[in-house]
Amino acid sequence: MFPLHRGRRLRTNESIRSLVRETSLSPADFMFPMFIAEGENYKSEIPSMPGIFRRSIDLTVEEVKELFALGIRAVNIYVKADESLKDNTGKEAWNPEGLMQRTIKAIKKACPEMIVMPDVALDPYSIYGHDGIITKGAIANDATNEALVKMAISHAEAGADFVAPSDMMDGRVLRLRQGLDTAGYENVGIMSYSAKYASAFYGPFRDALDSAPKENKDNAELAEVPQDKKTYQMDYANRLEAIKEALWDVEEGADMVMVKPGIAYLDIVREVKNAVNVPVTVFHVSGEYAMIKAAAERGWLDHDKIMMEQLMCIKRAGASLISTYFAKEAAILLNNK
Repeated sequence: MFPLHRGRRLRTNESIRSLVRETSLSPADFMFPMFIAEGENYKSEIPSMPGIFRRSIDLTVEEVKELFALGIRAVNIYVKADESLKDNTGKEAWNPEGLMQRTIKAIKKACPEMIVMPDVALDPYSIYGHDGIITKGAIANDATNEALVKMAISHAEAGADFVAPSDMMDGRVLRLRQGLDTAGYENVGIMSYSAKYASAFYGPFRDALDSAPKENKDNAELAEVPQDKKTYQMDYANRLEAIKEALWDVEEGADMVMVKPGIAYLDIVREVKNAVNVPVTVFHVSGEYAMIKAAAERGWLDHDKIMMEQLMCIKRAGASLISTYFAKEAAILLNNK
């Protein structure tokens, strides 16, 4: 008790503070989400995400090399599918010559040690913008799982190190594990989006991929299509459900589990971390990124300080890996310390 104990002694100067610091960050803590588009030498900034681009495969490869040189060891990749390739089956998702498959091959050829975790969900390939197949106005869970298995196997064939199912279908981790093992890819891991909430923080991401659910308006074809993703993504009022979903995914064979979004869900990160015996990934999502960029642009926040504070808080809450659009900027700062 005071005056025998004075907590401020351990805060006297930066040298002492660094000696007793409980959490640290390094570039290896980050995974960088990347958006891929068709074309060559193509680079287009996403308006709602300053500094983040859709890139053609050739420029993606060059960016991956830069990321690896900075100490970042994982990328999470998403593709912008052409409208002509979209339907209600998602069959373009497992095209061996599809954009995703060609991207995986190109990255692994150019930078074999970079861990590639492609997204597994049907929304980039769906005419309805949903993560699954629509049947009679609802998401068909089991039919979607069958499609996701085909998609995951095609990613493994292309060279993916992990597959990252973000769809939130029931039982999909078990089906993916069984499918990958049967196809001879027992060493390809699964990073499951276990606690993915139906969040308003995803807006800029959906702009990047044009993957938001389609509005019905006066279109009779879309009249019965769900207008949001709340029948499969989680209710943000729920905490215990996240633990249940994470435990189920681990039982089904997930090697890593994810909580998404990040900063507003740090209580969930800690709950899941305490409940599971596998690494926990946190997705610091597009809306969280955009908020910091917008506030910093207006001079309301110190960009670099708030960026590093948020990343440190995510790590402190229990993240083993942070998927963040700030990965490159944060790695540069850490390397220059």
